[in-house]
Parts: sequence; structure tokens; C-alpha cells
Amino acid sequence: MATTGKQLFTTLEADGTLTVAIEDVDFPDPTGNQVLVKMEAAPINPSDLAILVGAADMENAAYSPGKFVAKMPEPFNAGSKARHGLKLPAGNEGAGTVVATGDSDAAKALMGQRVSCVPGNAYSQYCIADAEMCLPLGDHSSEDGASAFVNPMTALGFVENAKMDGQDAILHTVGASNLGQMLTRICQEDGLGLVNIVRKDDQVDLLKKIGSTHVVNSSDDDFMEQLRDAIDDTGAFYGFDPIGGGHAVDNAFKAMEQVAVSRMTEYSRYGSNQPKRMFIYGRLDTGPTTLSPSYGFGWTLSGWLLFPFLQSAGQETVARMRKRVRDNLTTTFASHYKTRVNLDEMLTKEAVTDYRKMKTGEKYLVTPWS
Repeated sequence: MATTGKQLFTTLEADGTLTVAIEDVDFPDPTGNQVLVKMEAAPINPSDLAILVGAADMENAAYSPGKFVAKMPEPFNAGSKARHGLKLPAGNEGAGTVVATGDSDAAKALMGQRVSCVPGNAYSQYCIADAEMCLPLGDHSSEDGASAFVNPMTALGFVENAKMDGQDAILHTVGASNLGQMLTRICQEDGLGLVNIVRKDDQVDLLKKIGSTHVVNSSDDDFMEQLRDAIDDTGAFYGFDPIGGGHAVDNAFKAMEQVAVSRMTEYSRYGSNQPKRMFIYGRLDTGPTTLSPSYGFGWTLSGWLLFPFLQSAGQETVARMRKRVRDNLTTTFASHYKTRVNLDEMLTKEAVTDYRKMKTGEKYLVTPWS
């Protein structure tokens, strides 16, 4: 017998009209390895905003209870042609209680348990999830477990990737974010060097309080000097950037090359042979990524996504990562939220214009039943 509940959907039409609305939905009974989760908490992550609002003009959108209609400007609308006309759910991750299961042993073992999950439609009162992708939370609350996947596994993924590539240090361009704070704790625990870049003095203080030894402020006049010194101290020629647009990656490569050149004993017109690598894993800035011809040819820039990494890492590594998250959910991998909203409240102008700014330390938590 189907279960009825509310769920968010986002639809982008060919003419650029974006409609996001809460609808009543019948959720099917779970089968096989599936479980039905009564969702209790789901974070709004930067990765959710791309499908939720993207680059739409939210200032001039039409808002009504449980719904907004906005215009997606070009070239962003044309760039989203593949989703035109599709009614899509949203919300990568969340947590709740398993209220029904399929007939597999793995599914039945989760009956009645509070779990975190990655259903892709977490902005909903119920969702169907694969038992293998559910993490039992034990005594932890749904709020504790709502962000137990994307940020923790991403931060751990950075460290695993660095170790696989023989690196002893990492550079991160948004150090004070929830993910950045997790990365700081992980690197301390694992003895990995870390250079954190932030934008404000209070973010410097925040990271130093949790033990970060190399924090540089991009707003300071001597930022590049600070960055060179930190890279020189740690050997961080390998970094991760969620900003995407602008000069963040360019600045990192410049500083890395300047440090590498300072260590050379002979001049080379081609620059240093020190490998320098940056990964872009987000688009907080949707503008072009600016690169300047000032760091030789020994550099690599590529994208980084969590799910492809997990597929390549292998089951043993992923299982070890998940266990580490579960064992340290309220310490190393703790998340903090600015405010809590229900499904209707998350679509108000006040909420949308606030959470789409993606300010550090101001994440929203959706509580579908509040």
C-alpha cells in the first residue's frame, strides 16, 4: 500500500521558466534491497543549489506558498538543455527513520532504525533508498546524521586521493567551510600538512582554534607572500577548490610555482619541474576559471566529483571511510546549521535569497515534518 507525503520538484522549461514546488506524492512500497525512510532532516548543500535554483533570477521570481517561479537567464538556460521539461526531485542527502523495507536481509535489518541516506530526493517527507547506501546512526539524531555523507566523504576522499598520489600535504581554497573544518581535523588525525585559505580574520581565528597551523587570508595585502610561505612550509603542491570561477586556482598555481622556482639550483626557461595539481570540485563562482601563463608547464587542473571517486576507490576503502564517519559523527565530522526550515519555508523569498549566497557557516537544514 502506497504512502502519501509531500515532496519538492524542480522543473526547467525550454523558455527558461524554472518552477520549484511542493507536491503531494504517493511513495511505492519498497522492494528487494530498498527501504522507505521517513525523512526528518536534510541539509541544503552547494551541490543541491545547482538543480534547485542554479543561476535563476530569484530577486524577481514569483513566490507563493510552497512554490516559486523564476527565469533562468542565458547562457545558463541553454547549458541546461538536457533537463528541459523534466520534473526532477532534489536533495542529495538526509536522515530519517526506516518505516518499511523490501524483502532482502540487508533491507529488513534496517527496519525501525534511524539512518542517513543519499536518495537524491531528500527534500521530501518520505524517500526510497538503497539499503547498501544507508548508514545506521545508532543513538545519533537525524540532525547529527543529516550531513553524514556528502561533506564527510568528500573531505575523506580528498585525503585518500592525496595519499594515493603520494602527497604529504593539501591546499584547500575554502578552509572555513563545514567541509574545510572537517578536512582540518582529518589532516591533523592523519598527520597530513594542510594550507587553508580563508577570506576573513574571524575565519582565521576559527581554524586556528581547531588546530590549523597554516591559515592564510586572501583579503590581506600580503596574501601571496603568506601563501608562498605556507606552501614552502608544508610542501602543498596539491589542492582542492570549490570556487571554480575567478582566480583562486590561478593564485594557488602561482604561489606553488614561485616556491618551486625558489628551490631550483639552475634557471630553466620552462619553469620548475615540480608537479602542481589542483582539482575543482564545485562552482561557488559560476564565472570563467582564470589561468595566467605564469607557472611553467608542470601543472594539471581537473575536476573532482565524489561518486566517481568512490566507484574507483573500491569497496574496502569506501567501507573504511563510512565506518570512520559513523564513529566520529559528532566530533571530526560534525556539521552546524544556521537555521531550520520546513518544505514550504525553504521556498520563501527570504529563505532562498539567504541560502543561495552559500555563506560560510550559514547552512540551512530542511526538516520536512516541522
